[in-house]
Amino acid sequence: MFLFQPAKLQKPSELNAFQYIILIEKCLKIIIFKQCGINLFHYLCMLYKTQKMTDEITNGQANYSAQNIQVLEGLEAVRKRPAMYIGDISEKGLHHLVYEVVDNSIDESMAGYCTHIEVAINKDGSITVQDNGRGIPVDMHPKEHKSALEVVMTVLHAGGKFDKGSYKVSGGLHGVGVSCVNALSTKMITEVFREGKVYRQEYACGKPVTGVECVGTTDINGTRQTFWPDGSIFTTTEYKYDILAARLHELAFLNAGLRISLTDYRVMEEGEPKKDTYFSNEGLKEFVSYIDENRVHLIQEPIYLNTEKQGVPIEVAILYNTEYKETIRSFVNNINTIEGGTHLVGFRTALTRTLKKYADDNKFLEKAKVEIEGEDFREGLTAVISVKVSEPQFEGQTKTKLGNSEVAGAVQQAVGEALTFYLEEHPKEAKLIVDKVILAAQARVAARKARESVQRKSPLSGSGLPGKLADCSDKDPANCELFIVEGDSAGGSAKQGRDRHTQAILPIRGKIFNVERVMWHKAFDHEEVNNIIQALGVRFGLNPDDSKAANYDKLRYYKVIIMTDADVDGSHIDTLIMTLFFRYMPELIENGHLYIATPPLYLCTKGKVKEFCYDDVQRQRFIDQYGGGLEQNIITQRYKGLGEMNPEQLWETTMNPENRLLKQVHIQDAAEADRIFSMLMGEDVGTRREFIERNATYANIDA
Repeated sequence: MFLFQPAKLQKPSELNAFQYIILIEKCLKIIIFKQCGINLFHYLCMLYKTQKMTDEITNGQANYSAQNIQVLEGLEAVRKRPAMYIGDISEKGLHHLVYEVVDNSIDESMAGYCTHIEVAINKDGSITVQDNGRGIPVDMHPKEHKSALEVVMTVLHAGGKFDKGSYKVSGGLHGVGVSCVNALSTKMITEVFREGKVYRQEYACGKPVTGVECVGTTDINGTRQTFWPDGSIFTTTEYKYDILAARLHELAFLNAGLRISLTDYRVMEEGEPKKDTYFSNEGLKEFVSYIDENRVHLIQEPIYLNTEKQGVPIEVAILYNTEYKETIRSFVNNINTIEGGTHLVGFRTALTRTLKKYADDNKFLEKAKVEIEGEDFREGLTAVISVKVSEPQFEGQTKTKLGNSEVAGAVQQAVGEALTFYLEEHPKEAKLIVDKVILAAQARVAARKARESVQRKSPLSGSGLPGKLADCSDKDPANCELFIVEGDSAGGSAKQGRDRHTQAILPIRGKIFNVERVMWHKAFDHEEVNNIIQALGVRFGLNPDDSKAANYDKLRYYKVIIMTDADVDGSHIDTLIMTLFFRYMPELIENGHLYIATPPLYLCTKGKVKEFCYDDVQRQRFIDQYGGGLEQNIITQRYKGLGEMNPEQLWETTMNPENRLLKQVHIQDAAEADRIFSMLMGEDVGTRREFIERNATYANIDA
């Protein structure tokens, strides 16, 4: 019996060379299979299915024509590839939806028509954003022949921001903002208060469900947007109050005189929903003071300018402190340009040239006997730069680096003039700044010598690695993990229990150096800090423009895991190590390489049943299940340290990739992270005491 009908078989003369070879190959396989006793029927069935799939693919490729071109109508493209428009579909992308709607209201504020924005997290998880601007136009669009409101809400690259008569500058310049939010929401309701009337339209997944309806009268102006994010698109639909609060607080600083409120109806405090209002009278002056509030100021009042050069509005606030780090936040049209750009280049050039000229003219550098470089002028500097550009050119959809060349000259001119005037009018403060610059130059030279002593041997050669490091055999960084382990005892258990192929162990003795409180180069004098840097293969001093910048070309591990005891001391060591990474190697955090291991708190036993419990909730669940809800019916072993576990237990609970629980460290808000690290780890005791007193009720005391 034939599986394939003879009528469908081609004669060899009708086959091309490729098909002839395939036929011979199949025949040879059938002969071999017969000799091996393999079921020919099953093989031919499989062959037929495979051939059919191949034919379909081949036919599809051969018949590639206009009918294969898929056109995504309306907002379908957004729903099909959401990450292209909002960055990702995780928690970050979810919160970005709110920012897109708020940006429209901010545009109204920058145009001079909006003074108040209200953002609310509703009980059902939806978001409402309302402003008192002019309201989205609702009249008929001349080209689309439908209401302008519907065009704005359902068409990509549609909006008043493309008409410079409506908005001179705007944030959401790609024009996908509110229509993107509409596309990625299961439901969205737009209400417009305009010219004494209330207009309303409802949408589902970006498509209108109703027409634009006039539903009442009003004596206010503005727009109210309410949307429900689509749970089938986003990995989470739960909004975090703190994340929204940080961005809204930032926007209030960037737009002096604009009041922004955030209300969370999910949380009740003394019978009222949780609410915060953000308002700034002095804008960036208050912003730079807020960022620097936990540091000792070298100059008490910010150096401030608010001007316009070459048609570019420029606002800058500068402070110097007694610490050793540079903190610069740059914005274009309220967008945080985390990668900088031409406006930042212009600022740094002006700062270096102006301060150096002042120091040379006053002969401050003659006695220093040290060569001053650009980075020396930025040590202890905190600055916020905000420019408004009518036609900004950003590198990439994420708008993180400004590319307009003309902005560099405008910022350089504005900052140079303002800083020259300040130095001449404030000679005492100018002398303090120059002395700080000279100290930074001397420290830089000392740091270079310290680095050279640390990096005299290559991190990749055996002799250049710390003696305590138990390295792994795999040399591909993508496969390798480095465990930084608290204590020699736990380090010994980890070395015995690890997977030697991919897991390296570096024990450290107790608490490492607090790098927040010392000059930058002093960290290299500390053995444990050096061991971590050497083990990682990170190098410093290779960037000619910034000797403090870390180089990761020879990074040896793509996962760095901090593994400490589950107690207060362990948490303190976690924080000290995170401070080191945040201040010296922040890109490792930004790129998702830093983790914290979670060892179990308890080993609960009932007869032959044993279970590791990582928190009190899991322990109570074990008590309820096996102890009848009574604690005395089970045996609980509380682990105070990693060293109390044997190598097998440590592997199974904390190191085995299949079972372990890792917490990834990431930076949600760089400015807030910088402020918190300065407060918790810096020298200002007062603000730290206030923080402790304010949050003492939330502390989990291990006593």
